[in-house]
Amino acid sequence: MTGGRWREALEQRARDVLPAPVLEYVLQGARESVTTAESTRTWASARFRPYVLRDVTEPDLSVTVLGHRLEVPWGVAPTTLQRAVHPEGEVAMARATAAAGSMMVVSSNAGTPFTAIAESGVHWWLQAYLPADRTLAEPMLARAVEAGARAVVLTVDTPVVGTKYSAGPSVWETVDPGIVRVNLDEDYDRLPGAEKALDLGPHDIGWLAEITGLPVVVKGVLRGDDARRCVQAGAAAVWVSNHGGRQLDRAAPTAACLPDVVAAVGEDAEVYVDGGVRSGLDLLAALALGADAVFLGRLPLLALVDGADGVAALHATLREETREALRLAGCRTVVDTHGIVLADRGNHL
Repeated sequence: MTGGRWREALEQRARDVLPAPVLEYVLQGARESVTTAESTRTWASARFRPYVLRDVTEPDLSVTVLGHRLEVPWGVAPTTLQRAVHPEGEVAMARATAAAGSMMVVSSNAGTPFTAIAESGVHWWLQAYLPADRTLAEPMLARAVEAGARAVVLTVDTPVVGTKYSAGPSVWETVDPGIVRVNLDEDYDRLPGAEKALDLGPHDIGWLAEITGLPVVVKGVLRGDDARRCVQAGAAAVWVSNHGGRQLDRAAPTAACLPDVVAAVGEDAEVYVDGGVRSGLDLLAALALGADAVFLGRLPLLALVDGADGVAALHATLREETREALRLAGCRTVVDTHGIVLADRGNHL
């Protein structure tokens, strides 16, 4: 997978292979998809002031997230329906991601048992939605802890599921229900209190940390003041995300929100970002704006069409692009990138 148009080729491959409802689910945003479309363009508006006369013989792409060293500055964000994209689903994603020295966040709606994902050797965290009755989440959380999850990612931007406009049958009407949500108790959806919590609060961060014994990452934050509240409530990291534009349409691009969150958090917690990152140059922009790591959602899911080999090729291409970007920016390490984005351009950055 080489050349400047590899991302278009990746999407075209998915269009050729995936059933229409699955493809639509992967690509769609909420309502008119304003946020989804805007996210990528905003990263592309970043302009750099590179250093020169720096030794960039061996760029170091590594970062540390919650004490764990990654060989690359990105991880795989949580996505469901991976087994609808490829029969091996999360297992293929995990194998390729582990081999790349990256990590993955596993959706609570995953179609593969946590134990099978863990057997790949990948470093992984659990993504969780909390139900109205918090106790209903406890069995799933316990299974994740037992299977070796190293953190819990609490998604906080989904009190209800954002409206999507469908061109045909919903993906949920067409896929085998046995390839999703296998880590939740049987009949979970029919239990009283299983609906998503409308009353999430800072106290839920402490509750999750206490019940799992794991660090808690709060995902779905776009404001500095909210980020500060998360840290004060005990969050180990804050994840700047607009859910890939799949929740509140017209939500601001994450590239525009990241600097405010980084400033509000300071040195008290780590900050991650996702949303529209499509290349090594986008990764460079995110790191330069202060992200400790970047997470990718749609790209790995599209690459998964070709199983572990497709995901491995994606990681390899991003590694090549990011290494080149660091060299051309005069940066030997990820930390060296901080501050090289030209501020006040009027294009959100």
